[in-house]
Amino acid sequence: MIVMIVGTYVRHFRKVSSTNSIAAAMLKEQAPAEGTVITASYQESGRGQPGNSWESESGKNLIMSVILYPVMVRPADQFIISRMVALAVHDVVSKYTKNASIKWPNDIYVNNDKIAGILIENSIMGETLSSSVAGIGLNVNQIVFRSGAPNPVSLKQVTGTTHNLKAVKEEMMAALDRRYAMVSSGETAVLENEYQQLLYRAGEWHRYSDDNGEFEGMIERVMADGMLSVRRRDGTSRLYAFREIDYIL
Repeated sequence: MIVMIVGTYVRHFRKVSSTNSIAAAMLKEQAPAEGTVITASYQESGRGQPGNSWESESGKNLIMSVILYPVMVRPADQFIISRMVALAVHDVVSKYTKNASIKWPNDIYVNNDKIAGILIENSIMGETLSSSVAGIGLNVNQIVFRSGAPNPVSLKQVTGTTHNLKAVKEEMMAALDRRYAMVSSGETAVLENEYQQLLYRAGEWHRYSDDNGEFEGMIERVMADGMLSVRRRDGTSRLYAFREIDYIL
């Protein structure tokens, strides 16, 4: 018998500052059951990667965080969690469109537009990850975006259909559970291979910019520690950490 971990306990809020903040507060107060999911109809201070915010119209999108205890993962390998969550979100989006990919480190794109963002916050104790909070924002039924973000898109815009948020949430929890089971069973090489295959712009020449200015490069792969390897036309390669390189869309 297969026992689900993700989604066995779900707390829903009408309005929160952010679901990741609620999850962090829960972890300080107690040890919530692994797989606890926090969802909200609206979050006032939705956070993306450092320096980014996440716009979401009330009741239109999937806003959720899941609490995990991935003690089987070493701190040096913590990008496994980011990779795993990105693949789970991609699993859900790809049910509705064939044009989904993963933009490093863990945004989900449809063609050249961003449909989902992920924020992973890990806590380390000794040689293990004591806890991980995975925050996910998936644009589902929103059609007007006012924040000035350059390229948002939603499932409704992609498919022309209004979607049942509860059904999408159930799909997301099931996908996260499947992917987390792969981490628990040591199938990390499979996760890495899938992630590389789904990587936005991988193996193609495109324009980027870094601290030396604009250049043409090709994404080669994402390293085990999450660094991005990009090759230039002159054959040299450079590794980038998050925010050290900008995609020119």
